[in-house]
Amino acid sequence: MSENRSAIVVTSINHPTFCLKEFSSGVEGHHTDIIIIGDRKSPENFYLKNCNFLSLSDQEKQFPRFSNILPVNSYARKNIGYLVALKSGINRIIDTDDDNAPYSNFWVPRSKIVSGRLVERDGWVNAYAYFSDALIWPRGLPLDQIRSPDAAPPAGNTVEHVCPVQQGLADDNPDVDAVYRLILPLPIKFRNEKDIILSPGSWCPFNSQNTHWWPEAFPLMYLPSYCSFRMTDIWRSFVAQRILWANNWSLSFHSSTVYQDRNEHNLIRDFEQEVSGYINNNRIAETLSALDIHPGIENHGDNLRKCYSSLVKIGVIEQQELPLLDAWIEEVERHTSSS
Repeated sequence: MSENRSAIVVTSINHPTFCLKEFSSGVEGHHTDIIIIGDRKSPENFYLKNCNFLSLSDQEKQFPRFSNILPVNSYARKNIGYLVALKSGINRIIDTDDDNAPYSNFWVPRSKIVSGRLVERDGWVNAYAYFSDALIWPRGLPLDQIRSPDAAPPAGNTVEHVCPVQQGLADDNPDVDAVYRLILPLPIKFRNEKDIILSPGSWCPFNSQNTHWWPEAFPLMYLPSYCSFRMTDIWRSFVAQRILWANNWSLSFHSSTVYQDRNEHNLIRDFEQEVSGYINNNRIAETLSALDIHPGIENHGDNLRKCYSSLVKIGVIEQQELPLLDAWIEEVERHTSSS
């Protein structure tokens, strides 16, 4: 396998979408696999060239214990795709959805060491404000930060830093919350700007729609199941950031490399699913900030348990999450040690 081999991981309950077909055409010649994780509603006859589709039975064969306790009809089935990529020795995982389509610059190789504008702030940062003058914010940013000038402090000098998690933006229908979609205009296109790099202590939610992960951060990809569907990737992002900081790694954001042709959504249902975030995201950041997180890849498992146990303790994630997290850590450690 190429030392630069990547995998695009998607979960889908649809027949191959236009966007997935664009990825299927684009991967040729780019040393990139596509792993599509099915669920109970997925078509039985799903087929797309250059894609590895795993039905529920396929998932159970590869990861029997984890698959059996992972809820069905859940976006968190995507965790299986991360494990498939890890097991196959992939060197970079690209997290996306079946309603995002790649621009040509999506295929330009990215380096784990990012040269970008440094953003230093203790507290919330609105990453979108560095790529647009519009009133726009990422899903998961606390509502009381939307109009805060402090959420977009001046970016400092250009620096180089290790960024094993890199969030790409999405044009047209970017990842915003239901409040935005109910009252503000779309589509929108972001400016092509130099990457930003967030210093430790700078919180910004990132999503699962166009995100590049490198191996040292693979264990942090775990999507919780026992919380709102609209919060699973956001709360995952907070846990990941807290552990990145302890290792002197950073999160970066870069200009759009995809555009979204959004699947049908009920915005009031989305809003309902986001209420737990509107109410709790500040408290989650405070809770995670107070934890004693130890550096080192070998401590990822313990740190994940510490983070998610704290979120169970404050009542934002259900207790059933913890046995599932243990099964994830067990799978990750097994396949990491054997790769």
